[in-house]
Amino acid sequence: MKLPVLKFTSLMAAMLFTATACAQPSATDVSKKTPNQMQSAGSVSQTLDSQLRERLTQAGIKAQITAIVPSQLPNMYQVGLAGQPPLHITEDGKYVIQGELQKNPSKQVVTKTPARSRSEQAGQPVSAETKSAILANMSALKHMSAKTPFFYTAVPGVIWGATLEGVPFLLSDDAQYITDGEISVIENGRFMGLDETFEQRKNQSVFQGLDRQQLITYPAITTEKAVIYVADDVNCPYCRRFHQQLPMLNDKGVTVHIIGYPIYEASPEQMRAIWCQGSEDSRRQAFDKAMLQGEMTPAPASCQADHLTPNREKAAGLAVMATPAIYREDGVLYQASFESPEFLEFLGVD
Repeated sequence: MKLPVLKFTSLMAAMLFTATACAQPSATDVSKKTPNQMQSAGSVSQTLDSQLRERLTQAGIKAQITAIVPSQLPNMYQVGLAGQPPLHITEDGKYVIQGELQKNPSKQVVTKTPARSRSEQAGQPVSAETKSAILANMSALKHMSAKTPFFYTAVPGVIWGATLEGVPFLLSDDAQYITDGEISVIENGRFMGLDETFEQRKNQSVFQGLDRQQLITYPAITTEKAVIYVADDVNCPYCRRFHQQLPMLNDKGVTVHIIGYPIYEASPEQMRAIWCQGSEDSRRQAFDKAMLQGEMTPAPASCQADHLTPNREKAAGLAVMATPAIYREDGVLYQASFESPEFLEFLGVD
């Protein structure tokens, strides 16, 4: 069992659309339209309409499909479903998003469409030019900043982002439409869950961007067989239980990189103090004391710096849902009990 991270119940209402005083009128939900309104919004060929309906029906969609029209998300079509939020699907029927679209209330400052990504760029951070344009068009959204992570997805023109609290969202690359849905994949006639290729590449990009000197590392003491990254909080009881496993993992050839990821109210300052310790060994010893004995080491009086937060903010791109969040170095998230035999199988060690 893992400790859930406290998050806002509604991304749109509580996070993204907390607009400043100079914001334009409130956002319009462009997905809540009648079938007739959807039909008037645009049309698709009868052939494509039939193909997408068949694809979704084969994949298990039981709700009545009321209409299929071009989506406000680039390179996607919006599928109206009776009594459910709409779907947005690519022309080949492979990538699907379910969620209401919200119109960004910000003034559109940059109107030029950025260069669209290629499939091989999925999971990579967006270019500096694209990020600058997105942020310029999100000025009314209080929680967006230069620290907000944005990544290309497998759908050209659809961007993945996350708040610094780790809550993911999707948006059009002109930043005009936003949803809190995520991209799923249909393969062999059935839904396969989230786009795992994208998730892996994105997480690898996050790992590459971390400051290695600000990770607390427990190296393998035998031939290295696996490397994992763990988002940890010193006050999380399950993180403390996982910490007890580190000697066994190191002995089996597993190197563990700890990302300081405070979620409890007292944790940011307590963990800043640990990260203030003067050497890698002293930092590791202070972290061990916190995790194994519950004793917090104070920061040296001379240390007013915050070495913890920069990596914590970069790790927002992992969209951590619970701690400890355990990832292989190839970007795959472990989603079962770390105390089960499956964990060692996941790591490829005996």
